[in-house]
Amino acid sequence: MPDKPFVLICPTYADGEGRGAVPKQVIHFLNDPARRARLTGVIGTGNRNFGATYALAGRIISQKCKVPLLYTFELAGTETDIARVRAGLETLGRKTCSTVP
Repeated sequence: MPDKPFVLICPTYADGEGRGAVPKQVIHFLNDPARRARLTGVIGTGNRNFGATYALAGRIISQKCKVPLLYTFELAGTETDIARVRAGLETLGRKTCSTVP
């Protein structure tokens, strides 16, 4: 369990109607009140080809957990997306990103 504030990066897996956008593992993780209390923001990912459901999981989590949607990017993101996310996390006081070894 995270023992410090964290930002969640979440992909979207939805059907054409938006059902199932937030992965079940993420729902289970955030159902723990102690974990949810440490969530400071969310970054959503998705595929722009899916129109309105693009990065829908990030929007849903942001709304339900009342945290800001900090950024969205398509698929695995670009080098520019990576730089922007790192800069944003540093702005939030983070020194490292959990995706960096």
